[in-house]
Amino acid sequence: MRASNKYIAIMAILVVIVQGIIVSPAFAQKAPARPVARPLATATAPAPKYRGPRTADGKPDLTGIWQAMNTAEWDIQAHDAKAGPLVVMGAVGAIPAGFGVVEDGPLPYRPEALAKKRENEANWLALDPVVKCFLPGLPRATYMPFPFQIVQSPQFVSFTYEFAFASRVVNIGMKSKAPVDSWMGWSSGSWDGDTLVVDVTGMVEDTWFDRAGDYHSDALHLTERYTPTSANTLLYEVTVDDPKVYTRPWKMSMPLYRRMEKNMQLLEYNCVPFAEEVMYGHLRKIRTPGEVQEEDAAPRR
Repeated sequence: MRASNKYIAIMAILVVIVQGIIVSPAFAQKAPARPVARPLATATAPAPKYRGPRTADGKPDLTGIWQAMNTAEWDIQAHDAKAGPLVVMGAVGAIPAGFGVVEDGPLPYRPEALAKKRENEANWLALDPVVKCFLPGLPRATYMPFPFQIVQSPQFVSFTYEFAFASRVVNIGMKSKAPVDSWMGWSSGSWDGDTLVVDVTGMVEDTWFDRAGDYHSDALHLTERYTPTSANTLLYEVTVDDPKVYTRPWKMSMPLYRRMEKNMQLLEYNCVPFAEEVMYGHLRKIRTPGEVQEEDAAPRR
């Protein structure tokens, strides 16, 4: 017991001696100064701006085949996975979940317009123009699950979409207005630094933004922005202005990815034959069993 007390006393004395040495002026002069914490230079330096290949006139070269990789075609707003409209398709026809591509919350629908959107969604298969192979319009053509191709010259930038042979030409510097409304609209372009800015007007009111029934009126005005962010990505931004349907302009944004497969090219997706039965099946002639038998028995020429 006494030995233990003696040991504790010795340790206490040693602690006092060590503390005295550490705080003594002599030790403080010899001890290296603690380095002052400074932020790393890279923490405050702006990220380098991507500068990619240029065309002959010095503009960013957007030429290539591109595709969006998201679920905006099903619903541009955030949504959970859910069953599709056809029970017989099971999981194959279900709707995948997605974070959405709309910025700053839900779409600012006017009350009467929101009621129509809900009706569209409830009757998607019967009302969506794309089901009937009509042209998808903009911006929907950009994020459908099909690639599209950009070909560029100093005066024109052409967009060709795989779905239903849709296409449009962006006229750089064009000031004229659309002579008539159309499914893909009237596109005039300009350059804002490395960003292609496209002003789209003159669109028919029949196109939708997605399969969830989000729609617009004939007053739709789009401002698209295409900005190269790397060798194989573009940032796509589009501002939607339609005072007949929405209380304020709103914006979508998403990356577009270059298709890198060997010998990549747009393939044919002529959907008209796929939609004929849906649109005109009720007009087909119904043959009686006797007519079928006669036609089968008739000699072939």
